[in-house]
This record gives sequence, C-alpha cells and structure tokens, in this order.
Amino acid sequence: MAKETHILIIRLSAMGDVAMTVPVIRALTEQHPNCKVTILSKPFLKPLFKDIPNVSFFAAEVKGKHKSIQGLYQLFKDLKELKITHVADFHNVLRSKILRRFFSFTKVSIAKIDKGRAEKRALTRESNKVFKQLKTSHERYADVLKSLGFEINITQPKPLDKETLSKKTIELTGDKKNSWIGIAPFAAFEGKVYPIKLMKEVITELSKKHTVLLFGGGKKESNILTKLEETYNNTINIAGKLSFQEELVLISHLDLMLSMDSGNAHLAAMQQIKTVTLWGVTHPYAGFAPYNQPQDYCLLPDLKKYPKIPCSIYGNSIFEGYENVMESISPKTVVEKINTILS
Repeated sequence: MAKETHILIIRLSAMGDVAMTVPVIRALTEQHPNCKVTILSKPFLKPLFKDIPNVSFFAAEVKGKHKSIQGLYQLFKDLKELKITHVADFHNVLRSKILRRFFSFTKVSIAKIDKGRAEKRALTRESNKVFKQLKTSHERYADVLKSLGFEINITQPKPLDKETLSKKTIELTGDKKNSWIGIAPFAAFEGKVYPIKLMKEVITELSKKHTVLLFGGGKKESNILTKLEETYNNTINIAGKLSFQEELVLISHLDLMLSMDSGNAHLAAMQQIKTVTLWGVTHPYAGFAPYNQPQDYCLLPDLKKYPKIPCSIYGNSIFEGYENVMESISPKTVVEKINTILS
C-alpha cells in the first residue's frame, strides 16, 4: 500500500512572514488535494490556517518545552509520529536546521528555502546598489515545494468565502453602512512608520465618507489609536478588543486595508482584500509586497530625492539623512489612491 503524502511545513517566525505562507499553502492543497499538510509555527498563529482543507497545525513552543536541543529533539519525535514524508523548511534558521538534521536520519525528502541573502545585500547596500525586483517570499516558498516535487501555480487564487462576523465584532463596529477601510499605522521599526501627523490628515479625509477601522500594536500604540478614535468621526479602534480570529474575520470584510510594510498588510492580502501599503526605508523589490496586489498599490517615497532606498530589508537600518523619507508621500496622494481604488 502506497504511503500517504504528508508534508511538514516549518515557518516559526513573525506574523507577516507566516501569513505569506497562507496563499501558497492554499494553492498546494487545491492543486494537490491528496496531500496532507502539517504547519509547524508559533501557537498564536494557528487561526491563520483555519478551514484550509487537509491542513493541521502543530504548535512549536520555542520559548517553552521546545526551547533547548532536548526540546527540539522531543519536537522531532512528536512530529515523526505523524508519519511525515516530506519536510519543507520555509524558514531556514538554527531551530529549523536542527529539526532538518534530525529528520535527515529518517527516510523523508527535505528541502529548504533559498533566502537570496547575497542579492538582498546587493539591493540594500549604500553604494553600487543592484536595484532590481527579487523573488517574492511567496515565490521562494513555492520553490521549496517544487524542489520536493509539488509544482504549484500561485498566480490565480480562487475566491474565498467570508466567515460571518461575531456578535462581539458587530457590537464594536455597528452595521456596515458604507465602505470599511482598515488602517494599520504601525510597524516593527520606525523607518517603516508613516508620521502620525500625516496619518491624521489621511484619517480626516477618509472618515468623511468611509468608516475607518484602526488596527495594531501594543499598549502604547493602542493608546494612540484610542485618541484617534476620540478625535475623528466614523473612526473605530479595534486594537485589543477582539480575539485574533475575530480580527482576521473582520479584516476579510474590509473594502480596503491601508498598512505599512508590516504584518497587517499580509493578513489582509492573504484574504484577498485590496491592500495599499506605504513604504519608508524598505522597498517592494526585496520581495515582501503583499500577495497578489497591483504594483501601484505600493506607495513609495520620492526615490529621486532618496535614491539609496532600500536602506535595509526589514527597516532596522537607516542611512544618514533618510530618517524622514516617508514625509515625501503626501496624505493627498494616499487618499486619492484609496478613493480611486474604491470607486
């Protein structure tokens, strides 16, 4: 009897990186319906994979019982019990390398992501920059599966069904009477954040005829969003008021998401929501643009004034004199783009 195909996909990292796996995994299960898939990732990210056929989730507790070498070996033994036939390492970091090493002593096929580190260094260096579009993360994930023998087409996603909003969500948002625009104004690094004074101008205009739903951040950021909610009509702060699963469902009901180069852009795009992104010291050429969005939905700084962009892949490094690049994206440009898309 032929052994059932069971692919283990490893991606342990940040929310946005894991969200970018979702369209690829959907394509895999649609185009290879006889494959079973197990996702290994951080526990709180389980809702990302809810309702994808043939997909199970295994929580990697990397700060708990799976932290040490012994913990990773126990994790390997638990995964081995699932009768894995293929290991697709979408992360290629120390933990996933150790897991791959353990699996190498078994009869499974193993492949890892090529992160393109050399070409990313060439793209982000200050001088002699090689400024060109690199493979997207989605393409790199698909390449891992291809090397295991699973060809997939990620360019033609099937329409998704929307889950019904929860009672708690409707109590927060009210009934939908006009367009819902999500705004996620924060990012992990300051070089990727649109100045709040300019974002206020964007909200002022958008809230005149749309409902603005604010997403994002920790306690400090949530306090900023609360003040915005109190200042502007038709503006609702969502942060910290819903479960992650409820937020995902709410995002699926948006007409458009406005986000930085950050996780919320990928949460929207993976659900086929129109996603406009604002870019600072990073650039879509690095391969982290939201899934299946038109190129002109990425709004960039003035590259004639700031020709050294991107300064870094993740926004954690900024060249001298490039601290305020986002101020070259005018609120008027942002609002006009959004209104054009929605019209």
